[in-house]
Amino acid sequence: MGKTVAPLRVVIDTNVIVSALLFARGRVSWLRMAVRSRGIVPLESRATVQELLRVLEYPKFALSRQDREELLADFLPYAEVCPEPARHLGDVECRDPHDQVFLDLAIGSGADLLVTGDADLLALAGQVGVAIVTPAELRKRVEAG
Repeated sequence: MGKTVAPLRVVIDTNVIVSALLFARGRVSWLRMAVRSRGIVPLESRATVQELLRVLEYPKFALSRQDREELLADFLPYAEVCPEPARHLGDVECRDPHDQVFLDLAIGSGADLLVTGDADLLALAGQVGVAIVTPAELRKRVEAG
């Protein structure tokens, strides 16, 4: 029998999620299938879902309410909803206060990874109790199985 590999439990920042949901041929479009196939379990909290909802309403995306609901229905059912973590769980504070919710969730949930393209979060790699990686690094890990 083959070894069963547990899915990676990851906190994914909003920009990466939005890119995966909106751009079918984009650099992170593979992420949708990785989530659907349950190779990755996205971790969400009330604050991170509210941030996702807020960003999907940006006028530049021109999404109708139905469009937003369909995108969320293709993502949120696969997510593990975590209790709201305490603020600033680690000793490190993110330069951008808007990114702190992702860092706190990753630490508080015991996530395997925090996935981001954000320079403020990537600058904290190696300084907190969770690995902080780019979407490309996550893809390498998923493909390596």
